Amino acid sequence: MQIQTPDWVKHAVFYQIFPDRFAQSKQSRKRLLHQARWEDWEAMPTLQGYKGGDLWGILEGLDYIEKLGINAIYFTPIFQSASNHRYHTHDYYQVDPLLGGNEAFKELLEAAHKRNIKVVLDGVFNHASRGFFFFHDVLENGPYSPWVNWFKITDWPLAPYTGELPANYEGWAGNRALPVFNHDNPEVKEYIMEIAEYWLKFGIDGWRLDVPFEVKTPGFWQEFRQRVKAINPEAYIVGEVWGDSRQWLDGTQFDGVMNYLFAGPTIAFAAGDRVVLDQVQSRDYQPYPPLFAAEYAAKIQEVLQLYPWEIQLTQLNLLASHDTARLLTIAGGDKPSIELATLLLLTFPGAPSIYYGDEVGLPGGIDPDSRRGFPLEANWDQEIFTTHRQLINLRQTHPALRVGDYQVLFAQGALYIFARTLATEELIIAVNVGTAPAKANVDLANLRTQPQQLLYGNAELELEADTKQLTLTLPPRTGCILGVS
Repeated sequence: MQIQTPDWVKHAVFYQIFPDRFAQSKQSRKRLLHQARWEDWEAMPTLQGYKGGDLWGILEGLDYIEKLGINAIYFTPIFQSASNHRYHTHDYYQVDPLLGGNEAFKELLEAAHKRNIKVVLDGVFNHASRGFFFFHDVLENGPYSPWVNWFKITDWPLAPYTGELPANYEGWAGNRALPVFNHDNPEVKEYIMEIAEYWLKFGIDGWRLDVPFEVKTPGFWQEFRQRVKAINPEAYIVGEVWGDSRQWLDGTQFDGVMNYLFAGPTIAFAAGDRVVLDQVQSRDYQPYPPLFAAEYAAKIQEVLQLYPWEIQLTQLNLLASHDTARLLTIAGGDKPSIELATLLLLTFPGAPSIYYGDEVGLPGGIDPDSRRGFPLEANWDQEIFTTHRQLINLRQTHPALRVGDYQVLFAQGALYIFARTLATEELIIAVNVGTAPAKANVDLANLRTQPQQLLYGNAELELEADTKQLTLTLPPRTGCILGVS
């Protein structure tokens, strides 16, 4: 079968937003809690506290997002919930009133679309919450509830709030706050399909699926894709799968996954022995031990060979998310690590995703610390911000960086060089992760052109036109992009 994925994703740069932490509206348009006792915006976040960010605030920040070069937003959950991260869903048809409700989301969605910015929502369809109406009815009425078979109940009574008694129902990862749906129940399946359809008709551009590998019901995600694509063939379906995802990326289910298989090696290469192990060892993407260029090249080739090219171009590539520590903290505050990893991210096939605040040097350890409030402009790292703006602009300017072929040209020691080529447009990207200058002779015989103009970064270049040999010298801990003048 011919695999089809959304064309717009291949040209997207995503911005991941945790809605409670990006911005508070300056116009106080909330219908409730006008005088709420929010946590201080600048204070370290807590597991259960709210900082009061809302969709109106994001709406007011769209100019900033657009100028950064972003053309797609992925929101962590926005539906009504009793948690700051909103993975504990109460009502899948209502945007949380604390965020501004459905009215705010509609206005935000329309404003984003006017700027040609796509919007992807987080679909938490493996589990709901104790406050979910159907589960609450089971808590009230026990075995007499019409919704008993919507969940995986093993015995009575249920114990949703105390650890002293057996829960008697399945919660995700053993968490009593997150009762797992019984996806084998046709009513549950239909309910989830209708939620997906409802918000697509509302105008969203796709779904990011939370822990979709937990849903074992045969044919579930195949039907999900069919019904989503029937409403919008260009809707994006991206799954949160941290490892080898071939079983979901066969063209009948997801368009891509969150590409932690790219993130791990890229951080291990760019940050090397600077990686703070305490910030990564509890996660599955393993950005350690340090990698030399040849090892990095091998791992990247493995990633590129896992899936069909059409899927590669719609992978959601990232360096950090709400589930990981931020790169600046992982790298022990080393800014060259940020620049090198971001250069590799913005020049890799697939859709890059920037975690809000990373572009201005926001630090943060493993959650909840990685979910800090977006900093005031006075606290931005302007050097990191400029790096992001330049690299995003280069990606948006050069189609080869989005959909061009990827060819490794040199990978020895600390120096990694590759080409992105599309028809007559050919770019060379070089990264030196070492602490000493690095020099390489690069054979350009297989390229139609002779890229020698610096589009980004600093390097010494010598080109022998007759032999098509490029001698490139990079300063330590730097990268560059070469094009044709």
